[in-house]
Amino acid sequence: MARAFKGTINLDVRDSVPDWGAFLEGTAPEGAPNVLVVLYDDTGCAAWSPYGGRIEMPTMDRLARDGLTYSQWHTTALCSPTRSCFLTGRNHHQNGFASISETAFGFPGYSSHIPPENATMATVLRDAGWSTFWVGKNHNVPVDEWHMGASKKHWPLGMGYDRFYGFIGGETNQWYPDLAEDNHYIDQPYGPEDGYHLSKDLADKALAFIRDSKQSAPQKPWYLWFCPGANHAPHHAPEEYIEKYKGRFDDGYEAYREWVLPRMVAKGILPEGTALTGLNPMPDGTFSPADAVRPWDSLSADEKSLFSRMAEVYAAMSEYTDAQVGRIIEYLEESGQLENTLVIYAADNGASGEGSPNGSVNEGKFFNGWPDTVEDNLPFKDRLGSPDTYNHYPTGWAAAFSTPYKMFKRYVYQGGVCDPLVIHWPAGMKARGEVRHQYHHATDIVPTILEACGVEFPEVVNGVEQTPLAGVSMRYSFDDADAPTRKESQYYELFGHRAMWHEGWKAVTVHGPTSSLSKFEQDAWQLFHTDEDRSEDVDLAAEHPERLEALKALWMEEAKRNNVLPLNDLAVAGDDIKKYLELEFHVPVPPSGQYVYYPGTSEVPERSAANVHSVSYKVIAELDLTADAQGVVFAQGSRFGGHSLFLKDGGLHYVFNFLGVPPEQHVSAPAPGEGAHLVGVEFTKERTGDRGESHGPLKLYIDDQVVAEAEIRTNPGHFALCGEGLCIGYDGGDAVSALYGPKFPFTGGTIAKVVFDVADDAYVDLEAHFAAAMSRD
Repeated sequence: MARAFKGTINLDVRDSVPDWGAFLEGTAPEGAPNVLVVLYDDTGCAAWSPYGGRIEMPTMDRLARDGLTYSQWHTTALCSPTRSCFLTGRNHHQNGFASISETAFGFPGYSSHIPPENATMATVLRDAGWSTFWVGKNHNVPVDEWHMGASKKHWPLGMGYDRFYGFIGGETNQWYPDLAEDNHYIDQPYGPEDGYHLSKDLADKALAFIRDSKQSAPQKPWYLWFCPGANHAPHHAPEEYIEKYKGRFDDGYEAYREWVLPRMVAKGILPEGTALTGLNPMPDGTFSPADAVRPWDSLSADEKSLFSRMAEVYAAMSEYTDAQVGRIIEYLEESGQLENTLVIYAADNGASGEGSPNGSVNEGKFFNGWPDTVEDNLPFKDRLGSPDTYNHYPTGWAAAFSTPYKMFKRYVYQGGVCDPLVIHWPAGMKARGEVRHQYHHATDIVPTILEACGVEFPEVVNGVEQTPLAGVSMRYSFDDADAPTRKESQYYELFGHRAMWHEGWKAVTVHGPTSSLSKFEQDAWQLFHTDEDRSEDVDLAAEHPERLEALKALWMEEAKRNNVLPLNDLAVAGDDIKKYLELEFHVPVPPSGQYVYYPGTSEVPERSAANVHSVSYKVIAELDLTADAQGVVFAQGSRFGGHSLFLKDGGLHYVFNFLGVPPEQHVSAPAPGEGAHLVGVEFTKERTGDRGESHGPLKLYIDDQVVAEAEIRTNPGHFALCGEGLCIGYDGGDAVSALYGPKFPFTGGTIAKVVFDVADDAYVDLEAHFAAAMSRD
């Protein structure tokens, strides 16, 4: 923040007194700590060893032995929303993050645009004298700002971070990630054949950032937000870690639940007598069928083997990433920094149910409402965790890793919102190896860090009056195990599932997220005394109707105050996919319906590129070829879903890879001769299938001649949740087609431009697009 000049200015510099303090950066308080926040994805309390789980986390175990483990720390049940709380200390709807960036809608609570009145903690710490770094997953850049032509004010460097290295969306391929550094996209430094894995790369970069800072400003503290891709799908891990877990989950997810609960009690995480809730605890018709769990004893031997392997890979990814965090901790110890580094090690929501009841070898199917079948998945069992799969375990393991609670990620029962948290700070806490039971939430992390650092959140940041922080500091609990909880209330809402916690009681709707039930005013509510019933097992609504009504009223007050409305429970299936596509952000379609792309440019994120989903489209490329021309003309997506036009072995090829389902849809013809040519494809949507996919003829053109034709189907939704954007003259990341290898750059001629035309079938907002056209004139 700007400081007043306290020097003296006279006519002659000889008679004037300078004041460097008005211009130099702030200085942190004497003895202020470094701050390391490690934030995993998609992990329930029952997964990890510090909580009694089967997944070994040596680094987290070490920190827990010398620090504190929290048993009642809560999140929002989803990644972007929780991460927004870590950024600003405000509730997720206040931040515009009712959902993830990729499903943002144009409402205040849903826009994914953090307002300036909710400045980030990084901005405050940087002004107060800390170096600030963000490494790993972002997922808080608004989807309309992902592309290179957009403003970067909501990218990390615009949100108070000095450096950023990681990925922008909600997930990425751990072997072939979509990487960005600071304000631009980059290629990964080396490939998996040379030992690359994203978790290792992120740890390398985190260490480089800290070392660079310390050698230049050794007395300056730093704040590092380290956000690995783990444990979000795709579950990718080195083979030696996968083999370490071979057979450890063969007893199945129901047996795991019975096994882990007593261990959680023995470790002091849960009190004696905590009930184990049911495997499918919600009544039929109140939640999405994709979130159901198949009982273990109903599975075939092949299914059990497949599902066990999926859990093994998940565990391997988690431990491998913990080992990379361990490299950071070891460096801090060797360099004498660990003693006064506040380490916060947590997960952003419960275990993920996005693998469906059958698990998945391509999680992109879930986001397209496309079912996974065991028959499709079984052939990939021995390749799970490798670059050949984009795998996710079945819902049964989500329930197991969220033991003893109901449901999992996306639900605001404890299974979705109660998550692991370990805090380690030898210089700032006397307690060692203890459990804390105070009730807290992700909004409490920012106040905790600020109090530990001796910094107050200013009332005005960059000239904007700030909204108050939503949380309370947890530091009071560091050395007082018996201190009463200082948090009084916390509302919850995610995809239409709602809850209100207040002074040890919690009301929850019986209305699953993404269930398409609507009719919110007719919802039944349950009531739980969470101080006595940690697993929300006994519904007391009938015994305490007045208390329930008070909590429902309090929820509505919080909803209105925090921009929670309107409620959204749209399903990722059927007609609701169309509604999602209608409501989410769209790049304005030019009045011509044409988008023009050029070689030598960064990839265009899918949400910012021409939409070829559920529409007819044409793509025409202007080429000037030599006799040996080959390579990718354009590509978008990966082996798990995408399309590509390329020249290879004397042929012109177009592949539409439908959700990674073999065989690839492929049309080809002899390549044109030397010289200038127009080549391209035309897809005509003739009908819509039962699951929203589009069917119709695909024609391959050279100049004005149709040279090949085939019937194909195209995606109802996106090629991927995020990443794997449109590339001209190469294929970035993982290749779309098995017919060529990584990148496969275009050589032997030139690409003038590639034109995508969706005019025949585009949804065009004429008023908005006329305004866009006028602004260009």
